[in-house]
Amino acid sequence: MNYILFDGTVRNQLLPFTFTRPVADIRIGILTIREKWEKLLGFTTTTITEDYLSEKFPMVEMEQNILINASFLPSENLVNIIKELSENQAIFYDEEPIAFYTLEGQEVDFESYDIIQYTYDDVFQVAHTWDIFSKNHEAIKRDFELLTKNRQSQPIPEMTVAFNKKQIFIEEGAKLPLCSLNATEGPIYIGKDAEIMEGSMIRGPFALCDHATVKMNAKIYTGCTIGPHSKVGGELNNSVIFGYSNKGHDGFLGNAVIGEWCNLGADTNNSNLKNNYAEVRLWDYETEGFAKTGLQFCGLMMGDHSKCGINTMFNTGTVVGVSANIFGSGFPRNFVPSFSWGGSGGMTTYKTNKAFEVAKVVMARRSVEFSKEDAKILEHVFEETAQWRRG
Repeated sequence: MNYILFDGTVRNQLLPFTFTRPVADIRIGILTIREKWEKLLGFTTTTITEDYLSEKFPMVEMEQNILINASFLPSENLVNIIKELSENQAIFYDEEPIAFYTLEGQEVDFESYDIIQYTYDDVFQVAHTWDIFSKNHEAIKRDFELLTKNRQSQPIPEMTVAFNKKQIFIEEGAKLPLCSLNATEGPIYIGKDAEIMEGSMIRGPFALCDHATVKMNAKIYTGCTIGPHSKVGGELNNSVIFGYSNKGHDGFLGNAVIGEWCNLGADTNNSNLKNNYAEVRLWDYETEGFAKTGLQFCGLMMGDHSKCGINTMFNTGTVVGVSANIFGSGFPRNFVPSFSWGGSGGMTTYKTNKAFEVAKVVMARRSVEFSKEDAKILEHVFEETAQWRRG
């Protein structure tokens, strides 16, 4: 059977992160959504996504296919039902398709399908950007069980303080001397060749992915994921960093999502609670206005390749697009469009030739090539987001 992950109807609700990736490649918990599905299915997957992303993230169709809505996270039960799908069968959750069987070239008409309603309580959908951090506690717990089942952790170093050791798993090559790990409220996962430097205090649920680093004396509260090859310091709470990004110095990041190839300057802080304790609103790319989140705590959403200078201050519920460069005193706007350059004093357009020069250097430092496909994607994002830039 051939499995294909598709973006579904929520793709635009997950911008700016889906400007540069399919929904399937969002990281929540320890793994990306694609990695979760492939782990449980036992098969690799391809993708149906936006045309401009399809060169980097292609779709492979075969004679028999099962298409899976990537906004839904897998469970063992759901995967077992999907594997049993046959011709003209589909699984729905309310009005939303979770998965359906299709033959090569078949035009799908759900009115002719046998619809299976999924009513189990393990449904887990990422439908909004804030779901990535607000549901991260549960996602870490699920991934922890998936990755550690029937496996033995590396030993906890003698000089490391650990609470609830059975909920701490350390992969080969990880280094964590003289730190504190408290897994009382949820599991702690330390990836391959990751490092937690001396004096750091960490509370689970927490995930430190492969080759990532927690710097000295960091304070990390529950619900945080530090993606592969990322570096963090200072204070973090309920935040997800996708990968290859740095928050290497003091400063607070809370109830936030940071994409790939981002850098937060020293002493950058985001507010995650309004002074009047009111519900937080976030920029909505579809309505082109600020939409209710239903949350009292919501911080910073930052798309791939964006950077900010030292002492940057972000207001509660700030959305920063792709390849923005923010600096200067004061608070920037709550919505910073992609390819913006500047701060509270005003923004100009960050030209692609300059942005690409930086991206090449930044990625080369991690031995990753800035490819022609990457450039085409960012060029498309530059054009698509021009309507929101003023200069």
